[in-house]
Order: sequence, then structure tokens, then C-alpha cells
Amino acid sequence: MAIPTGRGPAPEKSYVPEGPVVQENLGKKAPARTLQDLLQNPYDESLFDHHATSQIVVVGLDGAVRKVGEPAVYRDATPSPDGSLLLVERVKHPYSYSLQEDSFPHSVEVWDLEGALVHLVTDQPLQDQVPIAFGSVPTGPRAVDWRDDAPAELVWVEALDGGDGGAEAELRDRVLTLAAPFAGEPVELLTLGNRYGGVMWGHDDLAFVVSWWWKTRNMKTWRVHPGERAKAPVLVNERSFQDRYNDPGRPFMHTGKFGRQVILTADKGRTVFLRGDGASPDGDRPFVDAWNVESGAKERLFRSDAPYYESPVEVLDVKKRVLLTRRESQTEPPNYFVRELGKDKLEQKTAFPNPTPQLEGITKELITYERADGVPLTGTLYLPAGYDKDRDGPLPVLMWAYPTEFKSAQDAGQVTDSPYRFTRVGWWSPMMFLARGYAVLDDPSMPIIGEGDEEPNDTFVIQLVSSAQAAVDELARRGVGDPDRMAIGGHSYGAFMTANLLAHSDLFRAGLPRSGAYNRTLTPFGFQAEERTVWEAPEIYFAMSPFMHAEKVNEPLLLIHGEADNNSGTFPMQSERYYNVLKGHGATARLCFLPHESHGYRARESVLHMLWESEP
Repeated sequence: MAIPTGRGPAPEKSYVPEGPVVQENLGKKAPARTLQDLLQNPYDESLFDHHATSQIVVVGLDGAVRKVGEPAVYRDATPSPDGSLLLVERVKHPYSYSLQEDSFPHSVEVWDLEGALVHLVTDQPLQDQVPIAFGSVPTGPRAVDWRDDAPAELVWVEALDGGDGGAEAELRDRVLTLAAPFAGEPVELLTLGNRYGGVMWGHDDLAFVVSWWWKTRNMKTWRVHPGERAKAPVLVNERSFQDRYNDPGRPFMHTGKFGRQVILTADKGRTVFLRGDGASPDGDRPFVDAWNVESGAKERLFRSDAPYYESPVEVLDVKKRVLLTRRESQTEPPNYFVRELGKDKLEQKTAFPNPTPQLEGITKELITYERADGVPLTGTLYLPAGYDKDRDGPLPVLMWAYPTEFKSAQDAGQVTDSPYRFTRVGWWSPMMFLARGYAVLDDPSMPIIGEGDEEPNDTFVIQLVSSAQAAVDELARRGVGDPDRMAIGGHSYGAFMTANLLAHSDLFRAGLPRSGAYNRTLTPFGFQAEERTVWEAPEIYFAMSPFMHAEKVNEPLLLIHGEADNNSGTFPMQSERYYNVLKGHGATARLCFLPHESHGYRARESVLHMLWESEP
């Protein structure tokens, strides 16, 4: 373990750098996404060193503490599975004023338990030339870790395409291993045409390697044989990672003989147990499958049935097929159960009460409808307790949404929720409006689709307005929503969506954007799922920026933002500047900054004030 130490006393707050703070670039291309909360001067560097410096120690069962190595800025220190070595990642100077800590120079080393260097895996410089194209990575060894099912064997990945996700290449990554004592050359596990996405270890004859590629949304899972490298990898699954209906699930893991998580197997390693969300046109129905990795045959052991949403947590007994599950319904909060599959026996183990009795009696329905271009859409409709459509008529509505980019209309139209889940309330939750007599449409689909060579954002505004129009029309058709009394809200990219809908449509009477970005030229090297820069697609940046269309907004907006927002792109300045242009055009707007809050709000005072500001 590593314990924080600091390096002597903290630097004085009155410290002023001697002379100007200078940055320079000598002709090399070093683009970077819009980042914030970066180091700005030598004082920040010394303060970072003070707070980030730690000492690696070994703590005995008797409480004795022994120091290993010297104090430094460590990212990680992980014992080998057999406990004989340490894998240490150490951050080094010079630091950067334009990149985050994860791009600082660093070394990855193997130590013995006395702190002596056994093997240097890599010594990386400042990562200031990694391309900004999605799928770009540093060159050299990365994602260095221990193999979970071996005593002391390193695994890492290296780029074969120069790390440039924007370059054409047949092969992208190579996965390598090297066992202690780390003599000789690394041994290849496999090469990948996509980018490496991680490995799940089982035993010498079983491991799964995942790869992905953003541009196509393609994901592949390969079975490899770590103990017999001559055996060719076998592709066991390929799909779009946005295709939830065809997700086969992930293997259950358990604690292996070295105390690390490895794939749970039965039948002498031939059977793997998979768990998945079970996405379907009827909503999510979690499942457990037994999969024979040799024959490929699968047996469905469990699937959640209405009116419950029951998700598997652990396999407690492989032979008896006993599961620990988490079960809930619209009216019953989540609790844990032991389910014996062979006996169809269910035993409740916890009895957590309803944490929000104020919402008892509300109704919830997963609704489906269609956009004008034929794309199926979904949303979760909540109605207040005691509401009767025939008696009470259409209600005022709050829609709370977040747009998502897709490369396939088929994937975009998939159902992404379950009608049987218990209603949860978080600090961001729009459910408060139910207690004020509103209907709430939570997470109505806002897909932004760009198939083939088209980019989703080429028609962002058109698709966004069309999705919102479909939701408004559906609530009006059902007779539960009053189209003249609808509000739209969202957080982060949902706030960006909210401002765009008010600028480009008259569907809503008010907007509740929180912690958003409204001027995309302030994120010039890309944002969200947009890979192009402002110089490559200036018309896209202009069209998508509600800041540039503030004169069209004629509905009230309540802008809320954390004063210390550290999320990429959503500077507090974004809300401040947007409010100023709204005010300059005579809009009805209110701006609220929450002190000391980041991108999400945490303090009780902040959350309560946010609710007070939002009171309908």
C-alpha cells in the first residue's frame, strides 16, 4: 500500500513565481481536448508534489510497518499475485500546464519487497503528442498489469499503428506477456485489428481478450490459450458495442488461488457462466447462461420474469446452481435473495425499506413511440400518485434527457430500460416534480444517427428536434401531457441539448439546463462524440452551439452550474457567457452558481438549493 506523506511542509499560499510563467511550442503538433483544473505555475507544481507524494509500505499482520523505496508521486503499487514483487507506476517531472496528470512522464517498474529495481517495463515521456482522434493511444508499453492467474507474469499492450486512431492500419495493437524473472523477450499473446479493451484471465487454457473500435462501434471478444501460444485465438463474439439486444453477457468472476479475480468455470474448465442485462424489445430481463467454451453450446439457467427485475450478483454454488440476486419491482425496493435454480427456491436475505415513501402510489410505464423518420424511441413515463386521466386531464410535463450518438438506426431504436425497476431518486432526479403534480418523461430517446460515411452531428439539430417532437406528440396522444405546458431539462450534454431545443423549436415552455457547455468553439479540438476540430467543421460547431443562436430563445431558462466544475469542456464560464448573451437579447433567464461544487453536486445545501431554484 502507499500512504500519503507530503514532502515537508506545504508551500506557502503567498508564494509568487519568480518572473513570468512561460510555455512554448517549437513547431510540433500537440493538440489537446479542452481540459481544466490544470497546473498553472511552479507553485501549483510544488503543491501537487506535496499532496500527491506517498510512501509505499508493507504492513504485517502484527501491525508492524516497513517502508519500501523512497517517497515519490506514485500512481499505483500492485503486488504480484504470489506476493513476491511489486509493480510500481511513478510520476515524474517535468509536469505539463496543458495536460492532465495521466499524461505526465512516468515509469513502470518491477521491484522486490525491499524496494530494489528488478525490471524496468517502460519509461514514458510527457504524452503531449498523442493524436486527438478517437482510439489514439501513447506508443510504447501501456495498460501494464499482472496476469491474474499466474504467480508473477506481466501483461501489457503496444500500439502497432503509431498510436494514431485516425491513421489507416490493418493491425492496431499487440498484447505481450513476460514472466519473472523477466529474462529474454516478451511473448506475444495475440495481435488485434481493433484497439485493446482488456483481458479476463481464467487458467492456462482460457482467457478472453476484448477489442473495440470507436469509428465503427465494433467490438470483438477473442478466446486465447495463455499456456499454449501456438493455438490460434478464436473469435467468440463480434457485434456493435451499442447493440444491446445481441450482448451475450460477461463471465462471472471469482477469487482465484492467488487472491485475484479470475473467470469462474465448471466441468474442469469447460463451462463458463455468463450474466447479462438481457436487453429486448420488452425491456431488460437479466439472465445467466452456462456456456460450454469447447462446443459453443449454451444453456439458459435463469432469466428475470415480470413483474420483477432480478439481476444476478454472484454464483454461490457452481454444482448446486445457487445464485445471489438483487430483486426489485415497481413497488418493492431492491433486496438480495438466494435463488436455488434446480429447486426453483427463493430466499430473501435483506429487507431494505422504501427510502422515498413520499413517492408511493406513482405509476411508471416504459413507453414506445416513433420518430418521423421511422426510428423507434422509448422513454419512462411517470405519473403522480392518484392521477386519473379522465378526471384530471392532461398534466404539465418535465422531460429529462441526454442525447446519444449512433452509427446504426437499428441500434438507436433499441429499448434501454425495464418497466419493472423500482423508482430511484438521486440528487439529479426529476422525480421531485411528481410531488408537484407534474408528469415526468425520464430518459426519452434522443438518438443522433450517422450511418456509413455520415457523421451523427451533421444533422444534430434536425434529429434532436424530431426526437423531442415525437415525445411531445406521444404524450399528447395519450392524453396525459399538455403540449402547452412542457419543460425540458438535462445535465451536462443534456443541458447542451436543452439549450438547443429552446433555440431551435417552440416545443417547450421552459428549460432546466445544469452544468452544460453552450459555445462549442471553446472546445475547438472536439467534444463529446465529435472527432472533427472547429477548423475542419466550422459549420458544425456553429450550428450546434446554442450560444450562437441565443437570439432565438424566447422561453425562460434556469441555468445551474457548479462553481468548481472540473469536467472537460464544461467550464463554469460556459454558463456565465451564455447567460450574458441571453440577457443581452432580452431573454428571461436566471443563473445560479453552486459554491465549491464540481460537475456533480454533493453538498446537502447545494442539492436543496438546486431543488428550491427548480420549484415549479
